[in-house]
Amino acid sequence: MIKCLSIASVLLFILIGGSPASSTPGAERNFTTGSPLSTGNESEGLTAGNRNFTSGNTFISRNAEAHLPEGNSRIDDIRVYEDRIFNENIRTVLLHRKGYELSYPIIKINSGDELLLRFDDLEGDVKNYTYTVIHCNADWTPSRLSPSDYIEGFYENQIRNYRFSFNTFIPYTHYSLTLPNEDIRFRLSGNYILKVYEDFDRSKVAFTRRFFVNESRVHINAIARQPIIPEYRRSGHQIDFTVSHRDYNIRDPYSEVNVIITQNNRWDNAVKELKPDFIKNYELVYEDGEKNYFPGGNEFRTFDIQSLRFHTEFVRDIVFRHDGYHVKLFPGKPRDRRHEYHHDEINGRFLVRTRDEPNDNTDSEYVMVYFSLPWDAPLDNGDVYVAGDLASWNFYPWNRMEYNYETKSYELSMLLKQGYYNYQYLFLPEGEQEADGSMFEGNFFETENDYIIYVYHRLPGSRYDRLIGVQVTNSMRR
Repeated sequence: MIKCLSIASVLLFILIGGSPASSTPGAERNFTTGSPLSTGNESEGLTAGNRNFTSGNTFISRNAEAHLPEGNSRIDDIRVYEDRIFNENIRTVLLHRKGYELSYPIIKINSGDELLLRFDDLEGDVKNYTYTVIHCNADWTPSRLSPSDYIEGFYENQIRNYRFSFNTFIPYTHYSLTLPNEDIRFRLSGNYILKVYEDFDRSKVAFTRRFFVNESRVHINAIARQPIIPEYRRSGHQIDFTVSHRDYNIRDPYSEVNVIITQNNRWDNAVKELKPDFIKNYELVYEDGEKNYFPGGNEFRTFDIQSLRFHTEFVRDIVFRHDGYHVKLFPGKPRDRRHEYHHDEINGRFLVRTRDEPNDNTDSEYVMVYFSLPWDAPLDNGDVYVAGDLASWNFYPWNRMEYNYETKSYELSMLLKQGYYNYQYLFLPEGEQEADGSMFEGNFFETENDYIIYVYHRLPGSRYDRLIGVQVTNSMRR
């Protein structure tokens, strides 16, 4: 059974409010402390990155087209699917098991489990959003199956559930969808892509999201332990596990079984194509200290903007101006030499919450949040990003930081919905796919992380990878 984080313990932590501010954000006021924004001009700072804050539209950036298929027309040519936003008006995309807000998007086939999708459109009108699902191989390339092989029902369906935001400065429309539903059900296990687009036109893609349908045919016993390799012992975790398949036939584990491990549902640093180290009594044993190793990172940075009426920890200032709410965080500090004290952070995710109004989904404000990371000089051959689920663990132009020579810091403003957020500062080397946080966050064995193990099985001649087992293990909880 997949372990889910206890939302009760997390909410107990995040509902501890900060001290009241000396003044409320109801009237216009300026940031009075800290370094100036990167432009040195408040009005310029609000429009940086081609953001049109007044109209309620937030554009990804003037360079965003480099990350989007031309005219959104080549989405079907993508060979590897991932979590990605293709429409600049789409924000706060969440996909998880229904009833478990902090769970990963994994359901058991034919079990009654459901996934809940939620997202906002900042244009604030009603659109005819359509969705479909695509079956993928373990490496997220499309499988060779036809839709009738893996789904029952209709291949294309409309998202009919929507509500308008209520009394928010930036208007938006909130959409939701439950899967499976009366229109679509899953026949097969494996990796799936949920693709959402407009007007039954697959060239007008809004976003894609990964999810998993699990058969639970094998038992996985896993532990995240201190590495056995001396050079790694203080910096990360070794994931040892066994796959028991006494009631499930696997003829040749070395050629038929594929295992992938992710850390906190982050895919750029996933460990892939693991093969068993040895086999015994219907058990596949994986305990390679080199291949099964992850750098531990540090505890996630957090900030709480559930209320815009008072400051909480890590929030330096709250401003309301003619174009909306603005929140300035305290400057981040490099943590490469010090492990942060463990607290109930949520491993890179975020929760949409407002304490100011009754409905989290439709009453929460969109807020411009300002990040800054002091650094003596700009880094060569790569970029610095604010990373986590707040950007789908992707590296978009709109979560890339810019260096400010006047303040000697990396800075970024992001439009985010009220809630409780986790994030990290990561460096993405030029031309690389995997980001590195060691220079800003450090790597420590003591860090608490989730590790998700996916076990796939493909028989010779089969056209798809079956997902026969999933297990979530945690480096602090046994």
